[in-house]
Amino acid sequence: MSDQQNFLHELVGSMSQGAAGNPTVVMIEAAFAHHGLHWRYVNMEVTPEDLGTAVRGARALGFRGFNCSLPHKVTVISHLDGLGESAALMGAVNCVVRRGAQLIGENTDGKGFLKSLTSVTDPRGKSVVLFGAGGAARAIAVELGLAGIRQITIVNRSKARGAELVDLLRHKLQLNAELVVWDGDYSIPVGTDVVINATSIGLYDAQARLNLNIDSLKPGTVVADVIGNPPRTRLIRDAAARGCTALDGLGMLVNQGIVGVQYWTGIEPDAAVMRQALEQALGL
Repeated sequence: MSDQQNFLHELVGSMSQGAAGNPTVVMIEAAFAHHGLHWRYVNMEVTPEDLGTAVRGARALGFRGFNCSLPHKVTVISHLDGLGESAALMGAVNCVVRRGAQLIGENTDGKGFLKSLTSVTDPRGKSVVLFGAGGAARAIAVELGLAGIRQITIVNRSKARGAELVDLLRHKLQLNAELVVWDGDYSIPVGTDVVINATSIGLYDAQARLNLNIDSLKPGTVVADVIGNPPRTRLIRDAAARGCTALDGLGMLVNQGIVGVQYWTGIEPDAAVMRQALEQALGL
C-alpha cells in the first residue's frame, strides 16, 4: 500500500459521531482534496478497553497517523514508541504520527493556539494571563513556555488544579508562573500583553460571560478565546470593543488541523480552505 493510499483514523472515545457530522473530518478531508492527496480521514469510536487493539491495528495496517480525543489522550501513551517534547511535558497526546517504524505521540492543542497567536504577535518575552487549568489550558501554557514567554498568571477556580499546572510550569520549564484563585471578576494586571480564555465558558452560548473586569482590558492587548462555536463569544466582542486584538477559537481549531496534516503528509495545507470547510461544517 503506497503512502497516498493509507488511511488516517481518528480514534474517538466518548464521542460517537459519523465522519460526515464531525467538523474536524470535514476540514481535514477538504485539505486532502484541495491538495490532490488520495488520503482519507475516517472518524471511529473506540472504547477504552479496545484502545490497545486499535493502535496495534493502525500500526499493522501502516496508517500514517491518527488523532485521539478524550478519554484516550493519556492512556494511548503506553501503546506508543515515543513522545514529542510538549506531549512529554504535559503528559497527553492528541495526535499520533508514524515516523519510520515508530508511532510518536504529539499534542497539537497548544501548537494550534500558538500558531494562531503568532499570526498577530510574537509571544517571546510577553506577560500572559490564562483563565483555566484544564487540558486546553495545560497544552497552551506548555507551548507558550516553550515559545519563551516572560511570565504567566493562571487564573482558576480550583486552587489544587491551578497549583498543579503552576508547579509543572515552574519546575519543568523554569517559567515565572503564579496562581490566582478565581473568585469574582478578575482585573487584568497592568502590563499584561496576552489574555486567554481556556475554559469552556461561552461554548454554544454567545451571551455567556467570563468573570472578568472588562474595563481592565487595555487597547492593543491580545485577547484570545479557545471557544470555536460560536467564534464571536461575548469575550471576543467585548475585547474588540475595547480596542484589543481579538483572536477567536476557530483559528486555534484550524491551526490544530494544519499542524496534524503537516505531521502526516509533510505539506503546508491551505489555511483558508480549511477554515472555510470548518465554518460550513459548523453552520457559521
